[in-house]
Parts: sequence; C-alpha cells; structure tokens
Amino acid sequence: MPFICLGLSTSGSFFSLSNFAKSLSIANPFFSHARRNSLLSTMNTEGPAASDSSPEHVTSDWYSVPELRLRDHRFTVPLDHSHGHHSVPKISVFAREVVAVGKEEQKLPYLLFLQGGPGFECRQPTESSGWVKRVCEEFRLVLMDQRGTGLSTPLTVSSMSQFKSADALTDFLKHFRADNIVNDAEFIRVRLVPDAGPWTILGQSFGGFCAVTYLSFAPQGLKQVLITGGIPPIGGGCTADSVYIAGFEQVIRQSEKYYKRFPQDIKIVQELVNYLSEQDGGGVALPSGGILTPRGLQTLGLSGLGSGAGFESLHYLFEKVWDPTLVPGAPKRISYNFLSSFEKWFAFDTNPLYALLHESIYCQGSSSKWSAGRIRSEVEDKFDAIKAAREGLPVLFTGEMIFPWMFDEIHALKPFKDAAHILAEKKDWPPLYDVQVLNNNKVPVAAAVYYEDLYVNIKLSMETASQIAGIRLWITNEFMHSGLRDDGSKVVDHLLGMLNGKKPLF
Repeated sequence: MPFICLGLSTSGSFFSLSNFAKSLSIANPFFSHARRNSLLSTMNTEGPAASDSSPEHVTSDWYSVPELRLRDHRFTVPLDHSHGHHSVPKISVFAREVVAVGKEEQKLPYLLFLQGGPGFECRQPTESSGWVKRVCEEFRLVLMDQRGTGLSTPLTVSSMSQFKSADALTDFLKHFRADNIVNDAEFIRVRLVPDAGPWTILGQSFGGFCAVTYLSFAPQGLKQVLITGGIPPIGGGCTADSVYIAGFEQVIRQSEKYYKRFPQDIKIVQELVNYLSEQDGGGVALPSGGILTPRGLQTLGLSGLGSGAGFESLHYLFEKVWDPTLVPGAPKRISYNFLSSFEKWFAFDTNPLYALLHESIYCQGSSSKWSAGRIRSEVEDKFDAIKAAREGLPVLFTGEMIFPWMFDEIHALKPFKDAAHILAEKKDWPPLYDVQVLNNNKVPVAAAVYYEDLYVNIKLSMETASQIAGIRLWITNEFMHSGLRDDGSKVVDHLLGMLNGKKPLF
C-alpha cells in the first residue's frame, strides 16, 4: 500500500508533507518544480485508504515459489521526469516484491536491487537461494526491471522497430540511462515504502553505477548502499576512453591466463581464425543471418574471460568447433552447434539496449565517438586476429566493448546501426554524478571491489571511491565480477557486516 501521509527524514524525525516535497526538489535536481507540485498532489490524495490499483500503481496478489512469496507492482512513470509527474509520454516500470514465506505482513526494511547491464532485467526468482535468500532474511526485497528491460516497457528488437526513423529512436533512447533509472526508483520508493521512508539499495555492476548516481542526486531516499563490482568513473566529459584503455590492458592479461589454463586452445583458435579469414566475405553465415568473422570471434572474451567458470565455458565451446568428416572428401566446416552456441553466448537479440547505450553510460556533456573502436585502433597490432594466427601467436580476445562493426555483423543489431552512430556522436548528455555531493556523503556505503575485475577496473574504482565520503571497501581477489552470482550470500553478508558493526573498521 502506498502510505504517503507523512515523510520520514533519514534520522527518523517527522516533517510536513510540504517540507518533504520541498526537500526533494532542493536536494535532488532531478525533481523539478513541476515534479514537486505533482508529488504534493499525490501525497494529498493518496493516504492509507488509497488503492494499490490506482492508474500509476497496480499491485498483484501474492504468489509463491519455493520458500518465497512474491507480488508484482507496475508503475506508470513519465518518460522524461524533468517535465513533471503529469507529463506525457508515459512508460511502465515493473518491480517484483519478494519476501521469505510467512513474512508477507511483517514490518521489514526495504532493499532495492539494481541489476547490472545496462539493458538487462532482474532474473526471476525460482527458489530461495544465494543472495536473494540472504537478503530476505532481514529485508523486503524489490527487484526493479530497469526501464527498457524485462517487463518495464521493454525495448526489444521488435518493439523498437515501431520507430520510423533513427532520430526518433535516439530521441526516445536518451531517457534510458542511470539518471532516469534513479528517478524511477524514487517514484517507486515514495509510493511503496511506508511513510516514504528511505531504503537500502544493492547495485551490481552497472547497478552500482546507478547507486552512485542515486547517492549524487537523491541521497535522502537512501538508508545504506551496497555495491558489488560497480564503482564507476565519475569524471566530467566522457570517461569511456580511460575505461577502454584499462580494459584492453586487462583483457590481454586475462587472455594470457586463459591460454595458460588451456594451451591446446591456442591452435584451435588460430585454425578457426584462418578458416574464417579465407571465406568469401571474410567469415561464415550465422544461423540468425549475421556473420562470424575473426574480430567477431574475439568478442567471446566478453563473457568468457570475466566471470566465474567463464574460462571453462569458453574452452568447452571450442571443443565443438568442427563437424566430423562423415563422408570421405567432404569439405571442412564449422559445426552448426558451434555457430548456434556462439550466438547464444551473447544476448544482443533479446537485450539490444546493452549495445546501443553501452558507451553512453560513461558520458556527461560529451560524446563517446565510438571510444572502444578508437582505443582498439591504437593497439591493433596486438589485437589483429588474422595477423596473430598467421604468425603462430595466440589470438587475443576482447572484453566488454561495443564496436561499430557489430551493427553490420550481428543480425539483431543491424536495424539500429544509424541510431547507434547518432548516439555515439551525441554530446549533450546530462550529468550522472555530483562530485561535491559525493565528497560530503552521509549515507553508509560498503562496496566489494574485485581485484581482477575484467569489466570495472580496480584503479578507476579506487579513484572514485576516494571521492565518496565514508565509503568502506572490501578489496578481494576471491571473486571475479560475478561474485554476487557465484557466492552471493557470502558477498552480501560481508558487506552488511561492514555497515552493521560486525566487521571492524581496521
């Protein structure tokens, strides 16, 4: 129920509705004058007797999975929050409330989970396990599908085809970054949390980036913050270049480690690269209609080099590269199983937003100009797959990088090539962080920083952490970027312990 009769400050004291709304507009530049007035109107008309099924908030009945109880919430929010609560167009944001069985009516503190990405939805719980189980021991968990993903007005290959021009699509897509994700979260918090009180947030990867945006512009909504593998660079302009300079250095190290683990794969990859380069068009057709080229093959490092069991999964993928020779004299061919598995390795067909917005998450008032592609050109002597294969050198993989040629070679991305180029040149991205606010942060923050993180560089993370007052860091090489997935209960328990006094400061 959206009980919004009184506001609670972070210290727990009560203050008036007008002061509460005013505090939002002062402390949070995302809240415009119109947004503040809209919030006041909402508060004055939605008391304890208000229905969960109001047009802007619809709630389902409780349902069950093993050891968990869940219910769904759908919120109708402005596409552009800066135009006020009543502005159009509107989109829908979906959030799933999760509690341990028997705790449906208990007064539990709320914890919002912010998924990694960008452009990925929360996983649907199928049982009580891992970090979800640990969180539900003491919290009411909220799994919010970030706008454009999952059940939150999903931007899919098919839904985005409704736009008749690349300009119209990019004008829509510009509203799907961390700033508006935080606006959505605040919209939900004041309607979902009793008395519009603050909640705890847990941000994984890009979700951690969103958490730092939250700390910058809406700290009054936060009780405490947990971050796992997701402290972003916060410098002005576009920090993508620094991210990819560090990223290429790290992916070289990870490629070398991979081949030490599986030295037999050096020749397999070399043979595969040579085969692809000798085909008409420089590659072979993929089942979807795209093309597999040597540079496309290198992108397997995106998933294979940065997560728990990634090395093993990549090795087992290469075990099934070639079709067997069933008929003497039959030409050598890459197996359908390998080609199909290669495409399934990524999620561009189901989550194209990841490719379209990936570089823009680093931009404030400046364009990315295809940063990953530019930085790669500076180190191409090391990443030239064809040259390496012909010279008998290990073929290096690439990491979390989006290149312009992907919109030619990946079938699902082809319709969005023009939009991708417009986004890469866009300069007027609004701010995502406020360094001054972070310097004076009062919200308790604990972050897991993974020493060998392929996706979020430790040096850049440490630079940002030095700007967030009071942050506590757990720096570890026990986990890779997927620590929350691999042993989430331990990770969450450790971070909570750092904030609740169980882990000493020194």
